[in-house]
Amino acid sequence: MPAALRQITPDDLMPDAEFAQVRKERRTALMPIKRLRRIHLGPHCTFFFECYDTMLFQVQEMLLIEKGGAAQVPDELAAYNPLIPQGTELVATVMFEIEDPIRRAQTLARLGGVEDLMYLKVGDDKIFGVSEDDVERTREDGKTSSVHFLHFGLRPENVAVFRDPATTVIVGCDHEAYAHMAVLSPSTRAELARDFG
Repeated sequence: MPAALRQITPDDLMPDAEFAQVRKERRTALMPIKRLRRIHLGPHCTFFFECYDTMLFQVQEMLLIEKGGAAQVPDELAAYNPLIPQGTELVATVMFEIEDPIRRAQTLARLGGVEDLMYLKVGDDKIFGVSEDDVERTREDGKTSSVHFLHFGLRPENVAVFRDPATTVIVGCDHEAYAHMAVLSPSTRAELARDFG
């Protein structure tokens, strides 16, 4: 299936009992991929770049845990299919992880609008993430959510530059209260380039 059309369908899903038998080995097989797709940005933020395989496992997990059967499938596909990259984009779940609830609340209260200031710098182009349209992630009082879902749409020329090992690719944030950058390693770039098909 072309990368631009990649979606999970009911035909891709295993019955819960069958998935339960292979769950551990599937999780183990995904670990190296997920490790390459996890980028730490500053002290509290982590980007998890999603793909078909990570989303398929997540759907199977939700079905197994919640035991909703066939009736649950459409909701899970509606939730997770939009996070599968479609040809010339990268899609990330972005999480602010702070264990202490008081510090977490204080930090998130200072980060209103942060979801609009996350970017991918590919060569000279800065590509800002576009939030998934499910819900507003920053409240009226300025407090942002601890989880964001961002799409980074690349033009074909950006994809070519992304694939060029001589180019530096950076994930970053321009928010005044969380200005950080992280350079993608060659192995992470090679893994993410698979999303372009």
